[in-house]
Amino acid sequence: MAAAPVKIIGTYISPYVRKVLVCLDLKGIPYQIDPIIPFFGNEEFSRLSLVRRIPVLIDDRVTLADSSVICEYLDERYPSPPLFPSGAERRARARWLEEFADTRMGEVFIWRLFNERVIKPFVWGQPTDEAVLRRTLDEEMPDVLTYLEAELPPDGYLFGEISVADISLAVFFRNAAFARFSLDPQRWPNTAAFVSRMFEHPSFAKLCPFEELLIRTPIPQQREALRRAGAPLTSDTLGGSQPRPGILSI
Repeated sequence: MAAAPVKIIGTYISPYVRKVLVCLDLKGIPYQIDPIIPFFGNEEFSRLSLVRRIPVLIDDRVTLADSSVICEYLDERYPSPPLFPSGAERRARARWLEEFADTRMGEVFIWRLFNERVIKPFVWGQPTDEAVLRRTLDEEMPDVLTYLEAELPPDGYLFGEISVADISLAVFFRNAAFARFSLDPQRWPNTAAFVSRMFEHPSFAKLCPFEELLIRTPIPQQREALRRAGAPLTSDTLGGSQPRPGILSI
């Protein structure tokens, strides 16, 4: 077990932070969180996360700034319960699904949908690009969901026990919901049932109150609102007062 609580930098709203927090909870690893929105990170945040992305994990041994690297590190350092299935073929498939989630789902669910409906208006004060949003909803989201429908089981998890692949895929649907996207259970029944099962899992469910609190709280008031709600906050923060973009465009 960790010598002291792990420190996580990044907001509960991020799917990549959510992924790491679920993995920490599954393994029983205590943590404290500095729930900053990455655009508001200060210079120390830039030093820890060169491309100004979240989450960042800091423990007694390492500082890491990528959700997949963090989860693999956690699984190697704290092997029980495992985050990856046994067998080379199954582990390779789990890694592929995690990569698909991190890249293609991140591009479509976050930078096409969530960015247009949430980040642009509430962080940058910019209008939604309706052409981008319509193409996302009409073409890109259906393509992703059609692929997932063929990959996901009608019940249970992908590899018997919950794994990093299940977690990585599910986390994006919370942001889709925050961006007012509803998954059609008639068109994608396997996917809809899978998402429902994942959100009912205790490691997901315990994060929901904090996520929902942030969605309805102005950014400058979020840390104090989380403190009052009992979130396990760090004593200090790497948050700043003025937003600035990261190095990467998406």
